[in-house]
Amino acid sequence: MKGTVLYGERDIRFEDRPEPTITKPTDAILRLSATCVCGSDLWPYRGIQAIAQPTPMGHEYCGIVEEVGKEVKSIKRGQFVVGSFATSDNTCVICRHGYQSSCTQREFMSAAQAPYLRVPLADGTLVATSDLPSKELIPDLLAVSDVLGTGWFAADAANVKAGSTVAVVGDGAVGLLGVLSAKQMGAERIIAMSRHAPRQKLAREFGATDIVTERGDEGVARIKELTKGIGADSVLECVGTQQSMMQAIQSIRPGGYVGYVGVPHGVSLNLETMFYSHVHLHGGPAPVRRYLPELMKLVLDGKINPGKVFDLTLPLDQVAEGYRAMDERRAIKTLLRTNGA
Repeated sequence: MKGTVLYGERDIRFEDRPEPTITKPTDAILRLSATCVCGSDLWPYRGIQAIAQPTPMGHEYCGIVEEVGKEVKSIKRGQFVVGSFATSDNTCVICRHGYQSSCTQREFMSAAQAPYLRVPLADGTLVATSDLPSKELIPDLLAVSDVLGTGWFAADAANVKAGSTVAVVGDGAVGLLGVLSAKQMGAERIIAMSRHAPRQKLAREFGATDIVTERGDEGVARIKELTKGIGADSVLECVGTQQSMMQAIQSIRPGGYVGYVGVPHGVSLNLETMFYSHVHLHGGPAPVRRYLPELMKLVLDGKINPGKVFDLTLPLDQVAEGYRAMDERRAIKTLLRTNGA
């Protein structure tokens, strides 16, 4: 088969790769219905996160089970499944506390930008639908596998409650779905920080009540102005830079909650400043597996449409253009069609 490999800065290739096989009895092989490019893929693509060797890319996926290992019990051949970017047994003490992305057997998925994928720990990582979904639902279910689950965790970690005021830092796909998540959790006021008209429009559609275009100190001042000098109850940090993290922390009210899910790059914190602000700070790799059943049900029941963040759809063999479009901010998020769609 052919799959996506990153060779270096802005050097994405779609080339021959070994077709995956069962290597452990707990594995499953999927024929992917769709995959996509993640905002976190842009860090190594831009050369900000170094890679030591050519690296298979992709960690968001959904599709049909083609084969299972002899120890797989709950996942069957022919089922449509959605999985997390982090594998988990879903039984260890960490998983039982709801942090499957720190499972004692965790592996971070890769090589999903391809037609077929091996998923370790299939029973604990994958969740099956009761029936094969329609093609129209594939983008929504694909979004659940990472970007919606991550936005949802940001809102959960930020303690979003009914009637609360929420600010979202970052207007990429995760930030936009953080807006959707906050709306689903009952937030009364949702302030989306965005400078881009198409993203502002989608943020409004997902539930944003206010748009702030300013950044840095000016952005903080604007949020304080909108909240009568107090700050937001919850802030979702969905970027991962020093500026975005400080903007989030400084926009929170005393005693408020920051949920951070942007992969940090070059971020440092002044604990003395945080000490006197009573800020709650919680985040990390999203435990998507914790939320998969609930989020998949919302999609299948027609309650949410997270797949709207995919504003560019390409055949898998045009993956390089998908990266370029996101890198140049011509696209929010690229969906890649496979032959299994």
